[in-house]
Amino acid sequence: MLTPADAALAARLPQGVLRDPGPAYTEEPRGRLTGQVGLVAAPRDVQECAAIIRACAAARVPVVPRGGGTGLVGGQIMSEGPAPLILSLERMTAIRDVFPDEGVMIAEAGVTLQAARMAAAGVDRQFPLSLASQGSAQIGGVLATNAGGVNVLRYGNARALCLGIEAVLPSGEVMHDLKRLRKDNTGYDLRDLLIGAEGTLGIITAASLVLAPVPAEQGVALLVVDSPAAALQLLSLAQARLSGGVTAFELISGISLRFLDAAFPDMRQPFAERPDWLVLVEVGLPAGLPADAALEGLFTQGLEAGLVHDGVIAQSGQQAADLWALREHIPLANRHVGAIASHDISLPLSQVAGFITDADAMLAGRGDMRVNCFGHLGDGNLHYNLFPAAGRQREDYDDIRRDLSQGIHEMVMARGGSFSAEHGVGRLKVADLARWGDPARLTAMRAIKGALDPLGIMNPGAVLA
Repeated sequence: MLTPADAALAARLPQGVLRDPGPAYTEEPRGRLTGQVGLVAAPRDVQECAAIIRACAAARVPVVPRGGGTGLVGGQIMSEGPAPLILSLERMTAIRDVFPDEGVMIAEAGVTLQAARMAAAGVDRQFPLSLASQGSAQIGGVLATNAGGVNVLRYGNARALCLGIEAVLPSGEVMHDLKRLRKDNTGYDLRDLLIGAEGTLGIITAASLVLAPVPAEQGVALLVVDSPAAALQLLSLAQARLSGGVTAFELISGISLRFLDAAFPDMRQPFAERPDWLVLVEVGLPAGLPADAALEGLFTQGLEAGLVHDGVIAQSGQQAADLWALREHIPLANRHVGAIASHDISLPLSQVAGFITDADAMLAGRGDMRVNCFGHLGDGNLHYNLFPAAGRQREDYDDIRRDLSQGIHEMVMARGGSFSAEHGVGRLKVADLARWGDPARLTAMRAIKGALDPLGIMNPGAVLA
């Protein structure tokens, strides 16, 4: 049995680690869940973190790790059970070392993604993981959820950008595995086990991160296409023409543009008449291969093939930033409208267009609502979100919200997809994992959880029921 974090536990913690347990530690961005808290502890280093975990293990107190709090599936809050200790990594913010010639940075878990990217830029390198929430998302949370973002097409998820980690295990032992090696076949890869485990197997306190060269030539274009099917054909064309040079390929719907109009009326958009579908393409090329010429060639070939009908190619860094701002503000515009239900899904690329058509048709028969479908088309990750019809509120759909999500997830799984592409399972999708997860895989996951965390103190209720 777990016990709540209380004054008796507080007396056993290192001096100076306790923080005021304000509402910032019990909230999540969508307001769907409200957590509880007994104590908030913010260690200054890995030794203090280990001491906190040892104390919690001795008292059987649940520990909920917290990074920047930007997660969208409730993994960072605990609404039921004994009041937990919230373990915040906010004070572990050191960039411990940078090795530009090796392409490696060692950063602590509380370093924000934006700070990591700036540190990389300071040595003429890039940390290519990019999220809209990078100003607050922290490295520990990014790794714990195996975050994706807009550059997965070229650079991979967070897991692909991590060479080694330092972590505190549920026993309070510290795993020192901050290696800078690309090759190390010395037994089980515990790094990959902890990455994506959402704090259920231990606390990531630092990581060796991969830095990539900054492409000599970079370019951005916003291209109008007829449909997601045309967008997928254009993606194939772009990859064939630019062989490895496509950094991002984002699908944007006309609904996204209209939501931006409502939420950000002063934001300039390049097309007076809002198209139904667009793609935002970014390329990064070697010196001597001008990116604007490459994008012009892609536009011309796409036009001749009937895939592209209009477009804008950024002529400066500011114009490129303005085009990206449209994409990055879509989640904020969505929040302004208020979603009935949001779905972070992935599909095999050949199934994407058919899914969108079939899901739209299914929803048309379920009620009056708007669908905003956008996301990382290059890697098959869609954000397929449902919104009230104009003039209605999302609460009007509370009686059918779960059924709508269930129907969408069933269609995704039937097409060989995933109901959680990049946001994780957290607590919101535990039942989905129990329903659709492979039984043998779930058995192995429970065995691993039981072996590493026999007391069940690490983020209980997240990922596994």
